[in-house]
Amino acid sequence: MNQQAAEDFILNELRRGLAPTLTYHGLAHTLDVALAASSLAAAEGVTEPEPLALLRTAALYHDAGFLYTYEQHEARGSELVRATLPGFGYSPAQVEQVCALIMATQYPQQPADHLAQILCDADLDYLGRPDFEPISTSLFHELTAQQLIADEHAWFRLQERFLTSHHYWTATAQARRTAPKQAQLKHIMARLANWPTAQ
Repeated sequence: MNQQAAEDFILNELRRGLAPTLTYHGLAHTLDVALAASSLAAAEGVTEPEPLALLRTAALYHDAGFLYTYEQHEARGSELVRATLPGFGYSPAQVEQVCALIMATQYPQQPADHLAQILCDADLDYLGRPDFEPISTSLFHELTAQQLIADEHAWFRLQERFLTSHHYWTATAQARRTAPKQAQLKHIMARLANWPTAQ
């Protein structure tokens, strides 16, 4: 398989085609997920070249469905994978594995194997990172532009529910990110507790 050509193709598509209103699900997020997936894979002891290549391909394609649709973007991204990766020399089995990895990131996440767990954790790595606030603010702006959230109070309530229900899958992500994520949740709960009653 020509992994580099597949990467070049999708990165060019994302650069050209993603709407400017995708302030969170933009190229920066895709590159961030690919980097986090690589870091997690190394820490989790994944060393075989093929699984690492498929994981990186899936990371770079995991939000490609946003080129076409907002809802059910994982399924649309998988269609793009099936349409393009065979042309880059990916076998049918490799194509289906990439699709399975992408579909695992759909929320609520349901990773079926170790690689899927790594990609799921990479996708939401920022929840337990120091740059949580600017990244989550970019998601707030995106959801507002999509008219999927009413106001800031609704946003913080959504964040509270999401952070409460979310958990990391890999031992590495649990060790690295769970405690900072819980600190973010405490901060959000405190803000909600002190929200003006007029809200």
